[in-house]
Amino acid sequence: MPAAQTLQFPSARHLSQLYCASEDNLARAEQALGVRLTTRDDWLKLEGPAEAVARAAEFFNLLNAGRAQGLTLRSPDFLRLLELHSRDGGAALRALFQEPLVITTQRKSVVPKTVGQKLYLQSILRHPIVFGIGPAGTGKTYLAMAAAISALLKGQVQRIVLTRPAVEAGEALGFLPGDLREKILPYLRPLYDALHDMLDPDDVGTLSEKGVIEIAPLAYMRGRTLANAYIILDEAQNTTPEQMMMFLTRLGDESRMIVTGDITQIDLPRSKLSGLMQAPRVLRDIPGIDFHHFTGADVVRHPLVQRIIDAYERDKAAEPIGPGAKG
Repeated sequence: MPAAQTLQFPSARHLSQLYCASEDNLARAEQALGVRLTTRDDWLKLEGPAEAVARAAEFFNLLNAGRAQGLTLRSPDFLRLLELHSRDGGAALRALFQEPLVITTQRKSVVPKTVGQKLYLQSILRHPIVFGIGPAGTGKTYLAMAAAISALLKGQVQRIVLTRPAVEAGEALGFLPGDLREKILPYLRPLYDALHDMLDPDDVGTLSEKGVIEIAPLAYMRGRTLANAYIILDEAQNTTPEQMMMFLTRLGDESRMIVTGDITQIDLPRSKLSGLMQAPRVLRDIPGIDFHHFTGADVVRHPLVQRIIDAYERDKAAEPIGPGAKG
């Protein structure tokens, strides 16, 4: 039986943000949802079979709920969510948007700003080991740090271990001038910056002195078993497969791991395979390990950063492949 429903929104701008101000997105929604959509000013009219109208109304209401939680929707997000809603009748979308997700730290509350960020945080809460793979500016390391600090403050873990491969120094840190802190600080500075953004500076120093928060190069993880800890490996694209296996097998009882990296920014010698490139293939079928891939749509830095990433992705996709390719 034909039906019609009109959804009212606070403003025309508010409504247009739900479909990213794209007529193409509305056309795709009509096709996927099986309804006719008409929009004027601050309202959206849905017409079609009663069941399809109800599904379409739920879809746009869920998008509106996500926007109210502070999520920014971009066209890739809209199409991704439309496909998700069509695939399972809206169950996954309801799980995504019906409950706000806030990570509390000492100095601030961290809220996901994109759909990809929220899916990433949900994965972190559900899996012992999570890989966050994607370009700079997507918040993959920052959100991982927030989750670790929140777990520490809630007493869910007893310590946080943060590590990075010091690629430029190789394993020969002993040949660099200065004490251990001076040698490794340049490689670990981004992790310290994130800590100071979420904890009071005095507490960062106190917790570091007590060993509750430990920041060290990946080489110093060898031979250890880390129990009751939140362990984050940053810049994982610069690990070898052997280093990646060594790190993952440090997981002890009541511990969680997050591995972050950008496979487009590998600094290893050309002859060495990145452990982050290999891991999804080797580990994809193991329960408890999840891989989350960010895209340019998840970049939350200056808008130009997203455009730069998109431009490089288009250029890479257009490159000829094979021995006859010319640069």
